[in-house]
Amino acid sequence: MIDLAQLKDQITNKLSGITSLIDLEETKSYFLGKKGLITVAFKNLGSVEASERKLQASELNIIKNDLIDRLNNLQNEYETKQINSNLNSEKLDITLPSKKIIKGKIHPVSQVIDELTSIFSEIGFSVAEGPDIENEYNNFTALNTPEHHPARDMHDTFYLDKNKKTLLRTHTSPVQIRTMLKNKPPIKIIVPGRTYRCDSDMTHTPMFHQLEGLYVDKNINMGDLKGCLEYFLKNFFEDNKLKMRLRPSHFPFTEPSAEVDISYKIENEKIVVGEGDKWLEVLGCGMVHPNVLKNVKIDSSKFQGYAFGVGIDRLAMLKYGITDLRSFFEGDIRWLDHYGFDSNDVPTNYRGLSK
Repeated sequence: MIDLAQLKDQITNKLSGITSLIDLEETKSYFLGKKGLITVAFKNLGSVEASERKLQASELNIIKNDLIDRLNNLQNEYETKQINSNLNSEKLDITLPSKKIIKGKIHPVSQVIDELTSIFSEIGFSVAEGPDIENEYNNFTALNTPEHHPARDMHDTFYLDKNKKTLLRTHTSPVQIRTMLKNKPPIKIIVPGRTYRCDSDMTHTPMFHQLEGLYVDKNINMGDLKGCLEYFLKNFFEDNKLKMRLRPSHFPFTEPSAEVDISYKIENEKIVVGEGDKWLEVLGCGMVHPNVLKNVKIDSSKFQGYAFGVGIDRLAMLKYGITDLRSFFEGDIRWLDHYGFDSNDVPTNYRGLSK
């Protein structure tokens, strides 16, 4: 038999000794915790004779429910006292000046990535991503880069092991390889992301941002590439009269290859893009090399493709008048406050040119 009278006396004594919320929690645990007196009493009902068990259980439930009600009332009472005490001791002087609200700004690189993504999405490109840490095959070999190419040297590439098998990607082109290995044509992607090279001056930093573009399908040619880039550059720089030209060049992963120049002039010691008779190189491009297609198991007799790569940071510098690439990564709040973008001013669907 469970001595219920003794249990009631214990409850009365404990409740009378409560003077704070801490005491209340201790009392709750003492009776209702995993090893509390009431919890143990319910467990011990199995040893009570069947004729008495139902009565004992009913009385225990009454005692338990009464205790819970009393504990809840006490808790409400002490919480109310605490609130009133805080109100009396923590008065607010509403005549004081309000605190300055500091709003964050969108970094120019993030802004340009949003603009580029929106522009290319309008002509059917989707966004692909890949890891910053790459293997040597995806970064160089699969892209038809010769074994002794200068880009593979230690002074150009951050290798992460002695065997030169793991590295920080030097461009976002490895994502093209990963995408073509997983998917069959047609493939139409852009790849914005961080890249890394051993270089640092006003126009180079060890980490920077690139955007790669890739379109693989049947009957793709240089005319398609030129039309895509012209659409992109005119929309990005918001100038329908912008002049663009392609110059023959060489890249291991494209054949034929070309550098892309846009027109500009110098006015008040600043570059004005789209006007004048000077030419400024902005990106590289070309038709995907047949060896690259072979490395990703795509039949180059049926499919062709074009690819291009552009520096996101340099696009931001040209469009928004930023003179030093290193300032993008110095974390100077004053710089970001000047060159950053208010989130309320950034359109949800960027369109550089009116249709």
